Amino acid sequence: MVSKQKSRRPAGRNERHSAAWGKRLSVLLLVLVAEVAFAQQRWKSGADSEGFSRRRLSPELTRMVSRPGTTAANETVKVIVRYRQQPVTAHYSRMQNLGGRLQSKLHFINSAAFTIPVNALSALEADPEVVSVNVDHPLRAMDDYTAAAVGVSTAWSSGYDGSGIGVAVIDSGINDYSSDFDDAQGINSRVVYHQDFTGTTSYNSRGWLVYDVYGHGTHVAGILGGNGGLSSGGRFAGVAPKVNLIDLKVLDQNGGGNDSMVIAAIQRAIALKNTYNIRVINLSLGRGISVGYAQDPLCQAVESAWRDGIVVVVAAGNFGRVSVNGSNGYGTVAAPGNDPLVLTVGGMKAMNTYSRTDDQIASYSSKGPTTYDHVVKPDIVAPGNQVVSLNDRYSTLEAAYPGNKRSGTNPYSSDYFVLSGTSMATPAVAGAVALLLQQHPSLTADQVKARLMKTAYKTFPTSSTATDTTTGQTYTSYYDLFTIGAGYMDVAAALGNNDLASATVGSALSPTAVYNPLTGTVELSNGNSSVDGSSVVWGSSVVWGSSVVWGSSVSGNSVVWGTSVVWGSSLTSGFSVVWGSSADTATSVVWGSSLLAGNGAFSATDDEE
Repeated sequence: MVSKQKSRRPAGRNERHSAAWGKRLSVLLLVLVAEVAFAQQRWKSGADSEGFSRRRLSPELTRMVSRPGTTAANETVKVIVRYRQQPVTAHYSRMQNLGGRLQSKLHFINSAAFTIPVNALSALEADPEVVSVNVDHPLRAMDDYTAAAVGVSTAWSSGYDGSGIGVAVIDSGINDYSSDFDDAQGINSRVVYHQDFTGTTSYNSRGWLVYDVYGHGTHVAGILGGNGGLSSGGRFAGVAPKVNLIDLKVLDQNGGGNDSMVIAAIQRAIALKNTYNIRVINLSLGRGISVGYAQDPLCQAVESAWRDGIVVVVAAGNFGRVSVNGSNGYGTVAAPGNDPLVLTVGGMKAMNTYSRTDDQIASYSSKGPTTYDHVVKPDIVAPGNQVVSLNDRYSTLEAAYPGNKRSGTNPYSSDYFVLSGTSMATPAVAGAVALLLQQHPSLTADQVKARLMKTAYKTFPTSSTATDTTTGQTYTSYYDLFTIGAGYMDVAAALGNNDLASATVGSALSPTAVYNPLTGTVELSNGNSSVDGSSVVWGSSVVWGSSVVWGSSVSGNSVVWGTSVVWGSSLTSGFSVVWGSSADTATSVVWGSSLLAGNGAFSATDDEE
């Protein structure tokens, strides 16, 4: 349901809604390498004459069908079915005859979401009109030092503040009662549109319309576009304090949602692009990876937005501490951050200082390469630890973490809230994208991505250690391109740069890391060719720099790994978990299917360090 564009606002300012996010991630994904590898191998059985896979059911659905005791008519599963063409009445009638119930139409990717009996899945496998069937996965939501760390003051002093740019925040909603979301006149809200895809929008005991019951989306929106009006001297202002925000709610009061809600919201953002000049989508959420990005409907949705000229900024995830057989957290980037088109963001720690020279990577920030496809991710990193932004009063998160509240100008207020995670780093980058597009409106999504990556700050130590404040466990992080990508976002450098990548969609595609078993090295590749070391866009010495690439033989042939692999050679277990025992990517599964034990969802917020 679409609400009126102007939000209901309480008469007084004594009670305000803002944002929040919890700081602990208690659920880690169970790794079943052998099972997922087996299913993935069954998936890889070739393609038909039109280039589509002959295997229509995803590996996790294949396992479900073959599992004993799944023939009962009352056992159902939520799926997203992709067709060869945009589905019409005949397709919906066939699904109804199979016992399927339509949940939502996702026509922009030739798909629709259904709830269907498990015993009807075999009929979809045999349907020539069907391209693929995937689980409609559950997913979850994933400061003052941020501005200094990424050089935002230079943008503001040059007059760039996000004015006129629309950013779609696909999250748990945005409560815009706070004056931090006011326009320059202090009259209207800059949250210009609300739409709920969850059916959970409600009124609180004071009769206010509550768009964000959970509190995560408001906190994210504050980092991106809050004006800091409730903080002394605007200390807690967002990166683009005059940007317009489009609120597309996909997470409920507990931070839960599913793929089809996010896909429907992306579809809506594309439809509203011209109405609100939507140039950016922020996705501080994600889930586990069950298939390669080419077969994943969530990834296909973000690609559609990108091809429509919208820069999609996605959280990398918070699984950097997950070490399976010595993998040290590599291969844990979440979907849709695994898609090579989008701009995927990891999290840094500002270390409670205004200088960025002492900043460190957050040990929980997910690392690449991506599961199945080995895409080099994240693309860039930004501050995400202990970030102060708007507090969503009376939200689920405020109730769960009352100690995270912070005061603004009034020492007795709790207008702000502290949260940590790649969820918090993502809107900082989305805000920077808005500033770049305000400066140069003609930039394409690929040109924005390339410029931010090329100009990123690249001076880092070889490694750093962090200690979990709760468990006391110590983690060591290495500053390679699978951990920090192209480096630390530098807004001032990006605004001062005039280099222009190709405007073609895909020109800034994140490269793939390819293991060469003959040489024992891993190289960067775009398509079938190696990445040119002198390339203006993706040259290893230009974008990533020799200090962030492993191995001593970094040159024009873009060797990434060499002999000095941080966690061992290709014979060690840690290497094999990410790359497999051979060139077969089917064995390259770190955290696999999101269907396993229902633990596929992740929240892009984790423990503070």
